Amino acid sequence: MASRDPRQNTPCWRAFVLVVVGSALLAACAVPAPQAPQRPEQLPAGFPAAFYEQSAARGRPVFSIDPETSLVVIEARRAGSLAQLGHDHAIASHSVRGYVAPNDGRADFYLRLDELVVDEPELRAQAGFTSEPTAAAVAGTRANMLAQFHAEEHPFAVIAVQGVETDAAGTWLDASVAVNAVTQRVRIPAHIEQGAERLTATGQVTLEQTRFGIVPLAILNGAIQVQDQVNVRFLIHAHRMPS
Repeated sequence: MASRDPRQNTPCWRAFVLVVVGSALLAACAVPAPQAPQRPEQLPAGFPAAFYEQSAARGRPVFSIDPETSLVVIEARRAGSLAQLGHDHAIASHSVRGYVAPNDGRADFYLRLDELVVDEPELRAQAGFTSEPTAAAVAGTRANMLAQFHAEEHPFAVIAVQGVETDAAGTWLDASVAVNAVTQRVRIPAHIEQGAERLTATGQVTLEQTRFGIVPLAILNGAIQVQDQVNVRFLIHAHRMPS
């Protein structure tokens, strides 16, 4: 990742974005980040939409994720001896799409990296962030983030759940996360509520950027840097598809 001019008053966040995380309310952004224009929906290569459509057609319970009410938030925190000169960042996706097949213990969903929104005030407050980045700093952070994800070549973060386990500690998702052309297996604690027509899943997990081939930003010999670990929390709402 190219170093940013420290005069922009923020370290750009370079973290991975996944899928997954817990309980945040949708918020209006008082400092609007650049938004991608509306486009026809494009699926990630190999995304198994046909599996879910065929399962629903056979009458099996399949739930379609509602992007309007679902949310994924990635919290990246600053570090270093001069961390007070930088900013923490909350990066959000309000456009999660995909499917859940609970009887199969399976889910597949994705989000577009160029639809991510940076530093909405309410999400920053929920994360306990106290600094106030300028609009220019927010725009610069978003641009650098997309460059480091190679979003033009790899525009999606894709999450696949291959199984669900329940033990004394709770419910766990056996999942894989693919971003920046790197796929990693993760075990995600989650809370799932399922009714006849609705399904809700919440959770959060800590991930390391370096696992996805991303070296956290560090400038001034590491005096200002981004922590390797990021916290990912999600709220997924889905409704049952007709058979």
